[in-house]
Amino acid sequence: MVRKTKRRRWTRDDTELTLLAVPTFVWYILFSFLPMFGIFIAFKRYQIFPGKSFLYNLIHSEWVGFANFKYLIESKSLYILLRNTIGYNLIFIVLGILIPVTLAIMISMIYSKRKSKVYQTAMFFPHFLSWVVVSYFVYAFLSYDKGILNSLMQTLGQERVQWYMESKYWPYILVFMSLWKSTGYNMVVYLASITGIDPSLYEAAVVDGATQWQQVKHITLPSLRPIIIMMFILSVGKIFYSDFGLFYQVTRGIPASLYDTVSTIDTYVYNALLSSTPIGMTSAATVFQSVACCITILLANWIVRKIDEDYAII
Repeated sequence: MVRKTKRRRWTRDDTELTLLAVPTFVWYILFSFLPMFGIFIAFKRYQIFPGKSFLYNLIHSEWVGFANFKYLIESKSLYILLRNTIGYNLIFIVLGILIPVTLAIMISMIYSKRKSKVYQTAMFFPHFLSWVVVSYFVYAFLSYDKGILNSLMQTLGQERVQWYMESKYWPYILVFMSLWKSTGYNMVVYLASITGIDPSLYEAAVVDGATQWQQVKHITLPSLRPIIIMMFILSVGKIFYSDFGLFYQVTRGIPASLYDTVSTIDTYVYNALLSSTPIGMTSAATVFQSVACCITILLANWIVRKIDEDYAII
């Protein structure tokens, strides 16, 4: 005999939680799902008809299929864009996990809470600065005529360097600036996970005679493993995207001398929108980004699931 389960009634808690979720739901509909309708631009030769609306222009524009994607694939710049976008992101992912985790562990071992808070605040502060502001500070250091670095080098008897003309320095500059701005935020995430570890585990380890390194190896790092894997999967999901402010603002608009070294897919799309390039072709580049990132995040999650199913996000 099959028992009929009593249907749960709608309660006051359900109403309150629903009201709290409504603003977020509306925000996602308006700014995340409705704009996805514009994906059709990537498959059309978009034309603007005088006096007509966007929907009219989109519907009556010529359907060209994958012609816009063909233009992107055959572009001579595609190899450079993919190399820079993926290459820089791989470095950011590795160092963006290794350095913040190391700093979080070091700060968690500081006995003085006041000093710990000071160090956290100092490293977290760059996260709040926009790349526009940061770019002016970088220019103050790297300017050829009045830059601090060139003035210091001249004082030491060295020749001035045209930093914005020498591409060989910029991989190091960009990696340093990215870590300088993001390390503090990531470190706080890992530090929050460390504070959630049961203190009795460390107390038992001390009683057993474990050293600081042994405590880190056998308690702290295994406890951080879930958050490290989650941050890794999320980072891999953005491997075809680049921080536009870092690559465009800090380099002051990507001069021609730095194009092969610092140009990425995002800067290519921005420059294409400012030029006479058809909008359908630029839209194809962004669609390619989205699809590629979706594939990479699913692939990373699948690999993690094969290794340890408990740590997979999906």
